Amino acid sequence: MYPIVEIFGKEIGTYGICTLVGIFVCAFLSCYLVKKKGLYYEDMIITIVYILIGMFIGGHILYGITNIPHIITLFQNIEKYTWWNFLKLLVVGYFGGMVFYGGLLGGIAAMAIVCKKGKNLPANVVFDIYAIDIPLFHAFGRVGCFLGGCCYGIESKFGFTVHNNQLNPAINDVNRFPVQLVESACNLIIFLVIFMLYKKGKFQNRLLIVYFYIYPVVRFTLEFFRGDEIRGFLFGLSTSQIISILLFTFAVIFTIVDLNKKRSKGTDSNTGEIAETAT
Repeated sequence: MYPIVEIFGKEIGTYGICTLVGIFVCAFLSCYLVKKKGLYYEDMIITIVYILIGMFIGGHILYGITNIPHIITLFQNIEKYTWWNFLKLLVVGYFGGMVFYGGLLGGIAAMAIVCKKGKNLPANVVFDIYAIDIPLFHAFGRVGCFLGGCCYGIESKFGFTVHNNQLNPAINDVNRFPVQLVESACNLIIFLVIFMLYKKGKFQNRLLIVYFYIYPVVRFTLEFFRGDEIRGFLFGLSTSQIISILLFTFAVIFTIVDLNKKRSKGTDSNTGEIAETAT
């Protein structure tokens, strides 16, 4: 892989490059879609900034949660460290990474706050566009993971062998399944599906729920092909698999409640019509 490239004499991480490209592509698409709705794209740019902040915070928090056993051990042995080494290990070591689901939920929380305080962009429009952007952005991110050597797959006869990766020596000289590229391809397919639904006006205001039906199933399955076991496991499942189950369950419950509300409105409407006719 190529975790670092040299540009104008400076070494730059390929993961960062892929992430930035993904942000710009998604920002451009978001502004285009908002403008097509007759809204101001400047408001969308501001919203995107808040979403990115939420994703950044949420991603780091969930990464820290997956390291809770290590953090507890660190505090139990706090006397063995200087304050600088303690803070460095805590902040950089145990909160320095990011988990996708944390970023996803952090972005949703940020959107909810922005849409509640600001009235320039309707919440339903922002959430639908977010459902389109997330898999597209994630596709770029997983390519960055592949180039950087993180989120790598299990040992496999089919795949890629990496040599001299100084950032992640654990993957060197072992043929591994390219789970990052597979997930990137799956995210592109999810993006195309949701984008087509958006263009056809299907599942309006519910596209994020559609995403919660599709991606968690993909992620739950692909987790079995991941080889980096440092992510933390609960009940024999990874943290991401647990969250996948919760999000899928949320989508099912939301759909049931939503359908019941629509049926109740339909019943109330019919009752009103009958009453008017009788009168």
